[in-house]
Amino acid sequence: MGKVIRGLIFVLDDNIDTDQIIPAEYLTLVPSKPDEYEKLGSYALVGLPDRYGKFIDPGEIKTRYPIIIAGENFGCGSSREHAPIALGAAGVEAVIALSYARIFFRNCSATGELYPWESVDRLCAQFETGQEVTIDFEQNRLVNHTLGKTYDLKPLGEVGPVIDAGGIFAYARQTGMIAAK
Repeated sequence: MGKVIRGLIFVLDDNIDTDQIIPAEYLTLVPSKPDEYEKLGSYALVGLPDRYGKFIDPGEIKTRYPIIIAGENFGCGSSREHAPIALGAAGVEAVIALSYARIFFRNCSATGELYPWESVDRLCAQFETGQEVTIDFEQNRLVNHTLGKTYDLKPLGEVGPVIDAGGIFAYARQTGMIAAK
Protein backbone atom coordinates (compact mmCIF):
# COMPACT_ATOMS: atom_id res chain seq x y z
CA MET A 1 0.00 0.00 0.00
CA GLY A 2 1.26 3.50 -0.87
CA LYS A 3 1.56 6.50 1.38
CA VAL A 4 -1.61 7.80 3.00
CA ILE A 5 -2.45 10.49 5.52
CA ARG A 6 -5.63 10.05 7.52
CA GLY A 7 -7.11 12.44 10.04
CA LEU A 8 -9.41 15.29 10.87
CA ILE A 9 -9.51 18.42 8.73
CA PHE A 10 -9.44 22.12 9.54
CA VAL A 11 -11.26 24.13 6.86
CA LEU A 12 -10.29 27.64 5.76
CA ASP A 13 -11.34 29.75 2.79
CA ASP A 14 -9.48 32.02 0.33
CA ASN A 15 -6.43 34.24 0.80
CA ILE A 16 -5.11 32.87 4.08
CA ASP A 17 -1.92 34.85 4.40
CA THR A 18 1.35 34.18 6.18
CA ASP A 19 0.50 36.73 8.90
CA GLN A 20 -2.53 34.60 9.75
CA ILE A 21 -0.48 31.39 9.58
CA ILE A 22 2.24 32.73 11.90
CA PRO A 23 2.10 36.40 12.99
CA ALA A 24 5.33 38.42 12.72
CA GLU A 25 5.73 38.67 16.51
CA TYR A 26 6.68 34.95 16.61
CA LEU A 27 9.32 35.12 13.89
CA THR A 28 12.06 35.57 16.48
CA LEU A 29 11.71 31.88 17.34
CA VAL A 30 14.47 29.79 15.77
CA PRO A 31 13.04 26.61 14.23
CA SER A 32 16.42 24.81 14.34
CA LYS A 33 16.23 24.81 18.16
CA PRO A 34 13.88 21.95 19.19
CA ASP A 35 12.16 23.83 22.02
CA GLU A 36 11.62 26.91 19.83
CA TYR A 37 10.38 24.72 16.93
CA GLU A 38 7.75 23.26 19.24
CA LYS A 39 6.80 26.70 20.54
CA LEU A 40 6.53 28.03 16.97
CA GLY A 41 4.06 25.26 16.20
CA SER A 42 1.94 26.19 19.19
CA TYR A 43 1.31 29.60 17.55
CA ALA A 44 0.26 28.24 14.14
CA LEU A 45 -2.87 29.95 12.77
CA VAL A 46 -3.32 32.19 15.82
CA GLY A 47 -3.75 35.12 13.41
CA LEU A 48 -7.00 33.75 11.98
CA PRO A 49 -10.32 35.54 12.52
CA ASP A 50 -12.40 34.05 15.35
CA ARG A 51 -14.98 32.62 12.91
CA TYR A 52 -12.67 29.68 12.19
CA GLY A 53 -12.47 28.51 15.79
CA LYS A 54 -9.31 27.26 17.48
CA PHE A 55 -6.76 25.37 15.44
CA ILE A 56 -4.94 24.27 18.57
CA ASP A 57 -7.05 23.46 21.62
CA PRO A 58 -6.40 25.51 24.78
CA GLY A 59 -3.65 23.97 26.88
CA GLU A 60 -2.26 21.98 23.92
CA ILE A 61 0.83 22.62 21.79
CA LYS A 62 -0.16 20.43 18.82
CA THR A 63 -3.26 20.47 16.64
CA ARG A 64 -5.65 17.56 16.26
CA TYR A 65 -5.99 18.44 12.56
CA PRO A 66 -3.17 16.95 10.45
CA ILE A 67 -4.84 18.17 7.23
CA ILE A 68 -5.93 21.68 6.25
CA ILE A 69 -8.46 22.25 3.47
CA ALA A 70 -8.35 25.74 1.97
CA GLY A 71 -9.53 27.80 -0.98
CA GLU A 72 -7.52 29.91 -3.38
CA ASN A 73 -4.19 31.65 -2.82
CA PHE A 74 -3.20 29.85 0.40
CA GLY A 75 -0.02 31.28 1.95
CA CYS A 76 -0.16 34.67 0.27
CA GLY A 77 1.49 37.73 1.79
CA SER A 78 4.99 37.99 3.19
CA SER A 79 7.62 35.49 2.18
CA ARG A 80 8.47 33.56 5.31
CA GLU A 81 9.72 30.02 5.67
CA HIS A 82 8.29 30.11 9.18
CA ALA A 83 4.76 29.63 7.76
CA PRO A 84 5.05 26.00 6.60
CA ILE A 85 7.47 25.29 9.46
CA ALA A 86 4.92 26.50 12.04
CA LEU A 87 2.21 24.34 10.48
CA GLY A 88 4.51 21.31 10.40
CA ALA A 89 5.61 21.91 13.99
CA ALA A 90 1.94 22.05 14.99
CA GLY A 91 1.39 18.58 13.50
CA VAL A 92 0.05 19.42 10.04
CA GLU A 93 1.13 16.91 7.41
CA ALA A 94 -0.67 18.31 4.36
CA VAL A 95 -2.60 21.29 3.06
CA ILE A 96 -5.09 20.81 0.24
CA ALA A 97 -5.93 24.11 -1.44
CA LEU A 98 -7.42 25.21 -4.73
CA SER A 99 -4.25 27.25 -5.32
CA TYR A 100 -1.18 28.52 -3.46
CA ALA A 101 0.89 31.63 -3.36
CA ARG A 102 4.01 30.59 -5.25
CA ILE A 103 6.42 31.42 -2.42
CA PHE A 104 4.46 29.39 0.15
CA PHE A 105 4.42 26.38 -2.18
CA ARG A 106 8.16 26.76 -2.70
CA ASN A 107 8.78 27.07 1.04
CA CYS A 108 6.86 23.81 1.62
CA SER A 109 9.31 22.12 -0.72
CA ALA A 110 12.40 23.86 0.67
CA THR A 111 11.61 23.01 4.28
CA GLY A 112 10.06 19.57 3.70
CA GLU A 113 7.50 20.32 6.42
CA LEU A 114 4.23 19.47 4.67
CA TYR A 115 2.69 18.35 1.41
CA PRO A 116 0.97 21.13 -0.63
CA TRP A 117 -1.73 19.28 -2.56
CA GLU A 118 -3.88 21.13 -5.08
CA SER A 119 -7.54 20.22 -5.32
CA VAL A 120 -9.48 19.96 -8.56
CA ASP A 121 -12.71 21.14 -6.91
CA ARG A 122 -13.37 23.89 -4.39
CA LEU A 123 -13.39 21.59 -1.36
CA CYS A 124 -13.50 24.32 1.29
CA ALA A 125 -17.10 25.04 0.23
CA GLN A 126 -18.10 21.38 0.62
CA PHE A 127 -16.20 20.30 3.74
CA GLU A 128 -16.47 21.22 7.43
CA THR A 129 -13.86 21.31 10.15
CA GLY A 130 -13.73 18.04 12.06
CA GLN A 131 -14.59 15.72 9.19
CA GLU A 132 -12.32 12.71 8.74
CA VAL A 133 -10.44 12.24 5.48
CA THR A 134 -7.70 10.17 3.88
CA ILE A 135 -5.22 11.40 1.29
CA ASP A 136 -4.13 8.56 -1.01
CA PHE A 137 -0.77 9.51 -2.55
CA GLU A 138 -0.76 6.71 -5.15
CA GLN A 139 -4.22 7.50 -6.48
CA ASN A 140 -4.03 11.32 -6.03
CA ARG A 141 -7.34 11.14 -4.21
CA LEU A 142 -8.99 12.49 -1.14
CA VAL A 143 -11.64 10.40 0.58
CA ASN A 144 -14.02 12.23 2.89
CA HIS A 145 -15.16 9.45 5.23
CA THR A 146 -17.74 11.68 6.88
CA LEU A 147 -19.47 12.43 3.56
CA GLY A 148 -18.67 9.08 1.95
CA LYS A 149 -17.27 10.79 -1.16
CA THR A 150 -14.01 10.69 -3.11
CA TYR A 151 -12.33 13.67 -4.79
CA ASP A 152 -9.46 13.94 -7.26
CA LEU A 153 -6.30 15.85 -6.38
CA LYS A 154 -3.70 17.18 -8.78
CA PRO A 155 -0.51 15.09 -8.65
CA LEU A 156 2.26 16.39 -6.37
CA GLY A 157 4.76 15.93 -9.16
CA GLU A 158 8.44 16.58 -8.51
CA VAL A 159 7.78 18.25 -5.15
CA GLY A 160 6.72 14.92 -3.58
CA PRO A 161 10.19 13.31 -3.44
CA VAL A 162 11.72 16.55 -2.16
CA ILE A 163 9.30 16.66 0.77
CA ASP A 164 9.70 12.91 1.33
CA ALA A 165 13.45 13.52 1.72
CA GLY A 166 12.90 16.27 4.30
CA GLY A 167 13.45 19.37 2.19
CA ILE A 168 15.57 20.65 -0.66
CA PHE A 169 18.98 20.24 0.99
CA ALA A 170 18.21 16.73 2.25
CA TYR A 171 16.98 15.82 -1.23
CA ALA A 172 20.12 17.26 -2.86
CA ARG A 173 22.30 15.22 -0.50
CA GLN A 174 20.20 12.09 -1.04
CA THR A 175 20.42 12.33 -4.81
CA GLY A 176 24.13 13.26 -4.92
CA MET A 177 23.60 16.85 -6.11
CA ILE A 178 25.63 18.05 -3.12
CA ALA A 179 28.02 16.20 -0.85
CA ALA A 180 26.55 14.44 2.17
CA LYS A 181 27.43 15.89 5.56
